[in-house]
Amino acid sequence: MTGVALSRWTMSYFASALLALIAAECMMAMGYGYPAAPIEAPETLILVHIVAIGWLSLLMCGALFQFVPVLVARSLHSNGLPLPTLGILLLGLIALIVGFLQLGGYVVHDLPCLPVAGILLGIGFTLVLWNLGRTLFAARPLPLPARFVVVGLCCLAVTVALGIVFTLALSGITDRQPLLDLTVSGVPIHIVAGLGGWLTFTAIGVSYRLLAMFMLAPELGGGTTRAAFYTGVAALAVAIVGGVAAICWIGGLATMLGLAALLGTVALAFYGSDILHLYRARKRRVIELNSRMAALALINLVAAVILIAVLLGSGTLGRYAGAAVFFVGFGWLSGLGLAKLYKIVAFLTWLECYGPVLGKIATPRVQDLVVERRAIKWFYLYFLAVWVATASLLAENPLVFRVAAGAMVVATFCIVAQLVQTRRLADVNPTMRLPHGVRQPRLLATRAQHA
Repeated sequence: MTGVALSRWTMSYFASALLALIAAECMMAMGYGYPAAPIEAPETLILVHIVAIGWLSLLMCGALFQFVPVLVARSLHSNGLPLPTLGILLLGLIALIVGFLQLGGYVVHDLPCLPVAGILLGIGFTLVLWNLGRTLFAARPLPLPARFVVVGLCCLAVTVALGIVFTLALSGITDRQPLLDLTVSGVPIHIVAGLGGWLTFTAIGVSYRLLAMFMLAPELGGGTTRAAFYTGVAALAVAIVGGVAAICWIGGLATMLGLAALLGTVALAFYGSDILHLYRARKRRVIELNSRMAALALINLVAAVILIAVLLGSGTLGRYAGAAVFFVGFGWLSGLGLAKLYKIVAFLTWLECYGPVLGKIATPRVQDLVVERRAIKWFYLYFLAVWVATASLLAENPLVFRVAAGAMVVATFCIVAQLVQTRRLADVNPTMRLPHGVRQPRLLATRAQHA
């Protein structure tokens, strides 16, 4: 990361995202939303968007503001823009929640909250796309991991555009038939573009670089990596472009989604082969906690693909779609996010505090900022709770699901406590914690400097 500036507001994105995750888990533990309510109910829509926007999207945006410059060896286009962007996104999420409460009859007033939410979220994510897009455009030709991110950002644009269409249709502002058709039948495309394109495809691209960097493994860019990229792009194109065309003009949405699922499975197989190679070729022989937990998340991704294939083959995907989406969201994406956060927070804190004095005085290692034996039990509890919660959804047992969600709350809260400990340098040997020239880092902001 030599010469790349630390992103000033990445920690604020992480903090906001983690608060949203804990809020969503508490809602599930209290029986709010699915499975206590139908998937299409306003309560479930609130829960889903707190997870998708408040947790996963803010987490991804914060990570990209720091690591896109690392992928392309260029400074971020604007280090000041992420803070107002975060404020606009949070206001948009609040407006969206209020809009869904209006749909459910919990809030009675005439304010057009859904269209306002669409406008605010559209502006916020446009600023994200502008900042990252300008950074990537200036770095052409792009390395392969960065190309994954470009495709993910395109999928973000599609996800937001579909969301705006939904808000306009649900609020009665538009009655154009193609837009109404998209609102009625386009939710699967919205989910594929969001979970599959924006979040998963972007996470794959970033993970190629982060796993190689943190495990001291050779960076990949060979035939299997290119195959994963091109088959993944094809899967997303078939699902999104073909899916929209099927809804608006030609019909056959199920056929398009089935073909996209087949291509996506092939892409994930190539990706899995690459990740196995990274673990085998690593120079860091002792695998750190973050990499071990990332491996569990990757196993969950494989299990999610198998689960979806089984549900498709048995004709029960519609009945258990909520369980499949939950497993992808919490077993794969959230599991990977928490695992990487454990390392990223320590790594960025070490760079901020000790990078400027490295070689001048004795400094701790990145691993000295954390205590893995203390944190590992909370990661195991989190993954165990997710597995039990998924099984309970498949068994249609909402009580067990709520208990498992409660365990997720405990595990997540304790993992967050470990991150705060790291940020506060609480586990660093007192004799090395704050030597001359080193200042205590702020919790939510990074001091402007170059790594």
